[in-house]
Amino acid sequence: MSTRQLGSSKLQVSEVGLGCWQLGGDFGPINEDTATEILEQAVQEGITFFDTADVYGAGQSESYLGHTLTKIAPDAVIATKYGRGDCSYPNSYSFNNLRDSVLRSQDRLQRNCLDLLQLHCISQAELEKEAIFDWLREVQQQGHIAHFGASVETLEEAHICTAQEDLASLQIIFNLMRQRPLMDLFDEAKEKDVGIIVRLPLASGMLSGKFNKNTSFDKSDHRNFNKDGEAFSVGETFSGIEFNKGLELVKKLETYKPAHLDMAGFAMRWILDHDAVSSIIPGASSPKQVSQNAAVGQAQRLDSALHDKLYQLYLNDIEPAIRCKI
Repeated sequence: MSTRQLGSSKLQVSEVGLGCWQLGGDFGPINEDTATEILEQAVQEGITFFDTADVYGAGQSESYLGHTLTKIAPDAVIATKYGRGDCSYPNSYSFNNLRDSVLRSQDRLQRNCLDLLQLHCISQAELEKEAIFDWLREVQQQGHIAHFGASVETLEEAHICTAQEDLASLQIIFNLMRQRPLMDLFDEAKEKDVGIIVRLPLASGMLSGKFNKNTSFDKSDHRNFNKDGEAFSVGETFSGIEFNKGLELVKKLETYKPAHLDMAGFAMRWILDHDAVSSIIPGASSPKQVSQNAAVGQAQRLDSALHDKLYQLYLNDIEPAIRCKI
């Protein structure tokens, strides 16, 4: 597994990481044994970067990570998040809330100092106040976190965050169905040494090519209860594209897929071809999926002509179908 530097943090992270939203049960029920098997397989595949949040399963994801990685990969880089908990979201943020959340995350992750704390899709209004960045610096100075970054929903929010000189990373949605950061963010991120962490690289599984019109999801799966933005931003589920429209667009994308890659590998290889990206964090519901995702790092880069065709397809057919601000 190759590694890349995570912006100004100087942390070296595996270019394919593991997104741990699934470990909280938000993609369907998961037990501790399965979570442990997934994490053990990730370590075996050379994955050294794990992304979670305090609200994934009300702390369950962090607890699973802490219990397992402390034993088998104590030097792994773990990124967690703050900002979507009931005591703070959407507009009750305070230094005390942030610090208390960090202390709880430290306890669950079994870490004396968090490698990376990210703001978790904080509203643009709160970001513009800038006080929350000062609170991050304070908990950093107190030794609770080594670095801080932000997970954002829009490019406008991303630019607010990159104005903070000591921001180590940005976590964004970037995939074949959400290509706008190529034009509006990546050059700035490289110039300011901000690492890009890519979440939902497969658009909630849509880009795996395994879904059809009869696919159904568990009632606890956000792809069921948030498919049209009923619970939170519609952009977080299927990249903001209506399910049946997404199936149609995947069929078009499949016509560009090289023969040596499956659809998921094609989608993730496309992301890794961009040097602004530090790591992609696909989730996994089984050890087999972990191995399949990890293998994409060894795949051959796509040629520039193919990249150009995919960009034109995005502009003409995909972006007009996105139902959220990007």
